[in-house]
Amino acid sequence: MTENPTSPGRYAWTVVALLFPVALLNYLDRQMIASMKVSVMQDITSIGSETNWGYMLGQFKWVYAFFSPIGGYIADRFSRKYTITGSLVVWSAITWYTGQVGSYNELLWTRTAMGVSEAFYIPAALAIIADYHTGGTRSRAVGVHQTGIYCGVMIGGFAGFVNEWPDFGWRGAFDYTGLAGILYAVPLLFLLKDAPRVASTADTRPSVLTAGRELLTNASFILLVLYFTLPAVAAWVVRDWMPAILQKEFNISQGIAGMSASIYWQAAAIGSAMLGGWLADRRMKSTQRGRIQVSALGMILIIPALFGVGNAPAMHSFGLAIASLILFGIGWGLFDINNMPILSQIARPHLRATGYGIMNFVSMFSGGLADWGFGKMNDLKVPLNVSFGVFASLCIVSVFLVLMIKPKEQA
Repeated sequence: MTENPTSPGRYAWTVVALLFPVALLNYLDRQMIASMKVSVMQDITSIGSETNWGYMLGQFKWVYAFFSPIGGYIADRFSRKYTITGSLVVWSAITWYTGQVGSYNELLWTRTAMGVSEAFYIPAALAIIADYHTGGTRSRAVGVHQTGIYCGVMIGGFAGFVNEWPDFGWRGAFDYTGLAGILYAVPLLFLLKDAPRVASTADTRPSVLTAGRELLTNASFILLVLYFTLPAVAAWVVRDWMPAILQKEFNISQGIAGMSASIYWQAAAIGSAMLGGWLADRRMKSTQRGRIQVSALGMILIIPALFGVGNAPAMHSFGLAIASLILFGIGWGLFDINNMPILSQIARPHLRATGYGIMNFVSMFSGGLADWGFGKMNDLKVPLNVSFGVFASLCIVSVFLVLMIKPKEQA
């Protein structure tokens, strides 16, 4: 892949700007359901239990996981542009329909369909950014895109306040968000362009079997998949359950809990992503392991953050909970922005979306199990410090995994 031959720098950053709102909507649609948990469960009484709620969150992730490699392969094989815009239209329509459901089964099926449609976006989006941003701006470009995700989670955190707007409510939040995505897909379709293909590699798009064999026999790729998965298990529990945890443990309103559970760590992640992208690109001038080193630093920060989050309720310290979430956000930003850039150092360009799809498959499947299991542990009254201690231990393992990756010359 090469940058746009007429205006490479300018259009490369235009691609990031075009995808920023899509990334925001992608995670806003996910975060709203967590922030409005109490309102949704009060309205749809057939949900019934924490276990059912956890299963619904897990179902989203399991189907997202299954379709991520498929979406990645389609983006690699055909068009990143059409994969992205198609995904946006379909998930936005499903978001709108979520505001119309009246039973647990309907909600379960809309979240299932949401998982299918959203699975096609992230692998294609990060791959097209990597296509345009070769070398020295790749981590920064991915970092800017990921801040769109963090902004979506932050805005979704405020969704807990909609219960105080009786004429709007949780259903209105889904209605208007879905319509916004459908409308934005129109200009995106005309303005987003696939990166031109280098002539020598234009005919090297691999078959499904070739792509799978090449990736799954790459030891560094397997290490990256494991590294990507273990901390994501904790991150999904933080995203999906933290509003309810803060509301219950510190006896605060749904709105304040949803805001507190998202805005602090996501704001920290935004600053960390921007700084980390610059730092990682700078370190790459000195060593091919520059992005690996910055990512490992982020993981080291996540470990004490998880211990702090788990122990804050037992210590009756809301301040510790918030401080730990901020530290988690700083670590997460350094980790999150470097996964595609590291993948780009160990996989060919025509395998990047497929590779990220496989990473998403393993990560999201595990995250779904974590959501379901965490709901089950809540019903069984397992202490939070035990649950989050397990998550922190997984992150300790992750530090060693990423340092074992052997990068090649970047492309």
